[in-house]
Amino acid sequence: MKPFNLLGKLAKKYWKLILATSLTMLGLVGAQLLIPWIIRLLIDRLTNQPLGQETIDFITRISAIALLVFIARAVMQFIRSYAAHKAGWGVVSDARRMVYEHIQKLSLRFYEDKQTGQLMSRIINDTDLFERMVAHALPDIIVNTITLAGVTAILLSMNVRLTLLTLIPIPLIVAAVIGYSKIVRPAFRNRQHSVGELNAILNDNLSGIREVKSFAREEDALDKVDGKIQLVLHKNLHALKLMAIFNPIFDFAAGIGQLLIIYFGARMAIAGTLSIADLVAFFLYLDSFYTPVRGLGNSMEAVQESLAGFERVAEILTVDPEIASPANPHIFHEPLKGRIHFDKVSFHYIEGEEVLSDINLEIPAGATVALIGPTGVGKTTLVSLIPRFYDVISGSVSVDGVDVREIDLDQLHQSVSMVLQDVYLFHGTIRENILFGKMDASEEEMIRAAQIANASEFIDRMPNGYDTLIGERGVKLSGGQKQRLSIARAVLKDSPILILDEATSSVDTETEMLIQQALDRLIEGRTTIIIAHRLSTVRNADRIVALEGSRIVEAGTHAELLQEKGLYYKLYTAQQQLY
Repeated sequence: MKPFNLLGKLAKKYWKLILATSLTMLGLVGAQLLIPWIIRLLIDRLTNQPLGQETIDFITRISAIALLVFIARAVMQFIRSYAAHKAGWGVVSDARRMVYEHIQKLSLRFYEDKQTGQLMSRIINDTDLFERMVAHALPDIIVNTITLAGVTAILLSMNVRLTLLTLIPIPLIVAAVIGYSKIVRPAFRNRQHSVGELNAILNDNLSGIREVKSFAREEDALDKVDGKIQLVLHKNLHALKLMAIFNPIFDFAAGIGQLLIIYFGARMAIAGTLSIADLVAFFLYLDSFYTPVRGLGNSMEAVQESLAGFERVAEILTVDPEIASPANPHIFHEPLKGRIHFDKVSFHYIEGEEVLSDINLEIPAGATVALIGPTGVGKTTLVSLIPRFYDVISGSVSVDGVDVREIDLDQLHQSVSMVLQDVYLFHGTIRENILFGKMDASEEEMIRAAQIANASEFIDRMPNGYDTLIGERGVKLSGGQKQRLSIARAVLKDSPILILDEATSSVDTETEMLIQQALDRLIEGRTTIIIAHRLSTVRNADRIVALEGSRIVEAGTHAELLQEKGLYYKLYTAQQQLY
């Protein structure tokens, strides 16, 4: 998506405000051109007409007209400023929502090599530049262009020769604008990129502040952040230095123009070929002639900087979602039963490094299946294929006989609840985090979910109960408490498919037993997949599937696998000796 195409798409919604801005800008240009003309008429009257009552009446009338012009100009300045800023910040808000909405649609693979701070910079810093483009840069370019054309026409009507002399510096300015625009734009783009890097490292360090402190790495962290701060400063000053070259050129050009009027205009006045009124008007209009030229240069700075932001935003928006709902999705009109089938499934993150190879697995509706195996064997990856966090490389995953790639993505996600090993809780209250599983749940449903997850016991001891703030990522809670809130969230969602990825890994033995009892009640009637390293938690599963070397090496009940004395037997007996 090209920058100006993106701008047009975003600005279309605010066409009325932009029209109001354009009309008032035209009115402001007219007012700006009218005042010097009024002064010209006044001087011409004073120098060429007898000073009597008629002249005094003329002065009164022309003063009244000037007053009306000043009032109208003030009103139009307010309308222009308010309408432009309302449109500008409206575009910023829409752009931020558009970028965030698009980023949410992208698959987890997109996030694997992206820093959160960089993405935040695209959403906040880069879109912030849109307001400068809509409310300032483009309106100023339009006003200055129209003003320049209007002043030129008036000057030509007064004296063609003197007007042509004032145009002498213009080629110098145009050449400078064209030349430096090729250098300035990349400089501002680099500046925005460095701001994104600063945001990224700040996010990393603040998110990992416990680790920074526990390893006494404050100085190292400060050095890294300071390095990015200095980089932003260097790139910003470099870009601004390039733009600073414009001002001396514009001032020099304006000085040359004034010098030409002083020399040649005065000689024409002495020779009688130019009236004093026209000479004064020329000087007054000269400021209105070169100010727009200077303003165009300043506006170009804003345009260059804004375009850099537009390009970075457009770069994100042009990334197509790897995983999306099909054009004509299969819609289940009744709740899913939860029958899952993996048919010859293979998957890899990096080509040539297979994570899963030729996986065939049937999970009946309502069954409880446990996935076990060494760390990194692909258990989490396997369950991530069910809600389509990733798509298979070959083979298929189906739910109730329908390939997940043909199911509406929202319905698929609503049908799967997950409790992940790495629990993420949002900054907010306990209530907000549990209700994340079902935003419209009643108070009774929320409390029941907490009770099932054995979380109500510690919540009731909190100073504000369910309205207790838990801090960033639940920093005020223990690992076991966070895990139980995560389980309560999944309980409240009440999906037909439940995935428990090390759901009891962060709790003590006593709490594990209580949660296990709750989970036994919870999984009744739903398809449940349990990933666990602590094999004592899966011995009652309907089926235990062992993975090793990207493949399923054995499957059966606890008793059957012990008799086979394969991988499960070795892992189970090893753990029995440890505990």
